[in-house]
Amino acid sequence: MRILAMVKRIIQQMVRDKRALALMMVAPLLIITLLNYLLSGNTVNPKVAVTNADDAIVEQLKDREIIVVRYGQIDNLKKVLVDDELDGALQFNGEEIVLTLTNAQPSTAKALQLKIQQALAAENAKKQASNIAIFIEDIKSNLPSGTPIEIKKVAAPEITTSYIYGNKDTIFFDQLSPILVGFFVFFFVFLISGIALLRERTTGTLDRLMATPIQRRDIVFGYLLGYGIFAVIQTIIVVFYSVKVLDIMLVGSVWNVILINLCLALVALSLGILLSAFANSEFQMMQFIPIAIIPQVFFAGIFPVEAMADWMQVIAKCMPMYYGGNALVDVMYKGLGLSAIRNELLILLGFALVFIVLNVLALRKYRKI
Repeated sequence: MRILAMVKRIIQQMVRDKRALALMMVAPLLIITLLNYLLSGNTVNPKVAVTNADDAIVEQLKDREIIVVRYGQIDNLKKVLVDDELDGALQFNGEEIVLTLTNAQPSTAKALQLKIQQALAAENAKKQASNIAIFIEDIKSNLPSGTPIEIKKVAAPEITTSYIYGNKDTIFFDQLSPILVGFFVFFFVFLISGIALLRERTTGTLDRLMATPIQRRDIVFGYLLGYGIFAVIQTIIVVFYSVKVLDIMLVGSVWNVILINLCLALVALSLGILLSAFANSEFQMMQFIPIAIIPQVFFAGIFPVEAMADWMQVIAKCMPMYYGGNALVDVMYKGLGLSAIRNELLILLGFALVFIVLNVLALRKYRKI
C-alpha cells in the first residue's frame, strides 16, 4: 500500500506539472523529426573546375554526378576554388594530371577523389578497348603474312593530388572537433548560468534584490559579469586543453579561437539566464536542453547545411552555434584570420544583445519599476 501511495503521489505531481509532462512527450518527437529530415536530406553534387580536358573525360565526370565547370587558365587556384565555392579542380597539362581538392569536408573530398579516379580509369579503359578493336580489324583485313602488328597500350593516368585545407591524412574528426569545442563551451555555460540564477530565485536572493531600488538592467548586467568571469576561465581552459593536450588541429590563431568561444559563452550565458526566468526548479531548467541546446549541434556544421531543405536552412541561420561552428572551422581547420570571421562574431554579439534585452524585460514579472 505504501508503494501504491508513492506511485499515486508521483503521478499526481507529474500531471500537475503540465509543462514537464508536455516536454517529456514532445521533446523526443522533435529531436527524432529533426534527425529524420537531416539524415534524409538531398545529396549535394560536387562541383569541379576543369581545364584542358577532353569532352570524353568531361562526360565521364558528368556520368558520375559531378558538376563540371570549364575554365581556361587559372592563375590563383585557391581564390577561384574558395570564391566560386568549388570542391576541387582537375587540370590537364599534357600527360600530367593535377587534382586539387578544397577538402572543406574531408569525407566529401575523399568520395570526390574516388569518383574522379574512376572516371579517368574508365576513359583509359575505353581507349584501350578502342586500340584492341583496331587490332582485330587489322587481322580481319587479311594483312600480308609476316606483317608486324602492335597494339598500342594506353598508360594508366597518374594523378598528382594536392589540398587547399588539410592533407591526405585529414579525417572527418579534424573538421568536427572545432565544432565540438564550441558546443561544449556553449552547453556548460548555459547549464551552469541557468541553474545558478534559478537557485538565486528559489532561495529568495533575487526577491530581496528586487525589493531594493536597483534597476532591472543592473541586475542583468551584474549576473552577466559575475558568471561571465567563470565562463571566461572555463572557456580558456577548454580551448587550451583541447589544443595543447588533445592536440586537436589548429591551423589559425589560438586567440581567435578563444575570441569565438568567448562570444559563444556570452550568448549561452545570456540565454541561460533568460530561460531560467521561466523555470521554477532545476528539473524544469533541464527540460529546456532538448528544445534550446540539442538542436544547436545539428545545425553547427556536423551535417552539411546546404544539403538541407530550404526551411531547415532558415532554422539553421537562427541558431547561434551555426555561426560559432562556421567561425571555429574557418580558424582551426582552414586557418583563416579575424577578417574572415568578422560577420560571424558580430552576429553572435547580436544574439547576446537580443537575449540581454529580453532578460531585462523578463524581470518585469517580478517587479515593475
